[in-house]
Amino acid sequence: MELGYYRRQKSYADPKGKDVEFTVGNYVFLKVSPMKGVMRFGKEGKLSLRYIGPFEVIDRVGTVADQLELPLSLSHVHLVFHISMLMKYVLDPSHVLQPDVVELNENLNFEEQHVTIMDYQMRQLRSKHIPMVKVLWRNRSMEECT
Repeated sequence: MELGYYRRQKSYADPKGKDVEFTVGNYVFLKVSPMKGVMRFGKEGKLSLRYIGPFEVIDRVGTVADQLELPLSLSHVHLVFHISMLMKYVLDPSHVLQPDVVELNENLNFEEQHVTIMDYQMRQLRSKHIPMVKVLWRNRSMEECT
């Protein structure tokens, strides 16, 4: 391939690339991967939770990795993350965060767990009978039953 091809591809990629650096003491959000079809915080699909935190950077590991101070609930997750998994958090004293407990597995995925069945109906569609179940999920209010 010719050199012009590589220059053109580089010109497409360069505007998207960000030079991100975090220093010790900065606060960052950690990127998580939601599972498809699982609702979290009342939103599903593209609007579901993408980042958790903020967490403090306690050490730099090389040029592209940082070590975070994670809570005990995330003790099974490795502490060092590539900077592409982090997003800067700008500390605002007027911004008060209410941390929500999110249990993540080793792959940084989470899964909703049901608590109880609130309602049960049988709906008829032509010749079929379809069971409809209303479920209360853990860490949800009664209004968020699905």
